[in-house]
Amino acid sequence: MLNVLIADDEYLARETIKVLLSNETDIGTVYEAEDGNQALLLINEYKPNVVFLDIEMPKLFGIQVAKHVPPESVIIFVTAYNEHAVEAFELNAIDYILKPYDDERFFKALQRARKKIKGEQQDDYSKLSEVIQQIMDDQQTVYRERLVIRDPGRIRLIDVAQINFISGAGNYAEIHLNDGKHVLHRETLSTLEEQLNPQDFVRIHRSSIVRRSAISELRPNDKGDYSVILKSGEVLTLSRGNRVKLDELTN
Repeated sequence: MLNVLIADDEYLARETIKVLLSNETDIGTVYEAEDGNQALLLINEYKPNVVFLDIEMPKLFGIQVAKHVPPESVIIFVTAYNEHAVEAFELNAIDYILKPYDDERFFKALQRARKKIKGEQQDDYSKLSEVIQQIMDDQQTVYRERLVIRDPGRIRLIDVAQINFISGAGNYAEIHLNDGKHVLHRETLSTLEEQLNPQDFVRIHRSSIVRRSAISELRPNDKGDYSVILKSGEVLTLSRGNRVKLDELTN
């Protein structure tokens, strides 16, 4: 069994990894650290097989922690910052995952860690520049496949494929699902818009984002805006300021 340490100062980031690991039959104890000092203490005491490390943490950065990780432990950096990639691989990290990442990317890194522990994965730094370029490409193209929703007493993972439309006000967004249910999420629409694939979603109003394939009809109104009729029956508004997106919606 593989014992794992997750070191990240963001609670939701740790919970996401825990959920992804929950169905893996070879995962044993999962330890958690909220800062670099706590991570070092847990590494020294429990010698975890796999260490998921964030870069920017209180007290000690992940790069500093990595310098003290014993060689028998495999390091996977999970971070929003790409500028430390070269140094991370110099510290024998097996992989460097950029947030936001999809499930496939996460499990690819986990599989590399398994092979490294079994002695099947050999370090090859001759292609380091190619690896770094792939990291840059990933950051530019990866959109979220799941949203992490924090409810009282639990964490929920919502598949983006289930989202019909999103309405928002201030720092909250109400996510409307294909089955008619909706969940409240503490994140702004602008932040969500950056995380969703523009091929699938479009911002039609300052307070709404809609899945393109969910739209069945557009009706012009007297005030210059449009009523957007969804296949599910809901009616949204395409604001006058977003009329330039009509071509996108009708093509």
